[in-house]
Amino acid sequence: MRNTKANIGRVFHALGDPTRRAIVEKLSQGPVSVSRLAGPLAITLTAVAQHLQLLEESGLVHTEKVGRVRTCRLETAGLSLAEQWIGERRSLWECRLDRLGHLLAEEEE
Repeated sequence: MRNTKANIGRVFHALGDPTRRAIVEKLSQGPVSVSRLAGPLAITLTAVAQHLQLLEESGLVHTEKVGRVRTCRLETAGLSLAEQWIGERRSLWECRLDRLGHLLAEEEE
């Protein structure tokens, strides 16, 4: 459980930055080279590489170097972890709100 909390923290930390969210958004359209990612972001290749490293550590992105080109693609593990975490909280709150609704309905009767 502790490992999951650490991983979910990394995922949300990574997604908390607008530049990294822009990278994830771009990669949702398909694999892209690092240099193509850097173009519209108006930041250096070094800065993009740092963002990619954090995204890779969080399980959101995978990079692979073939020859001189490093290509990035979206990795579903990090997004699946965030989806699972949010889903668990949603279920918990839906149950709590259902109980509250039943209690309020009983009081009206």
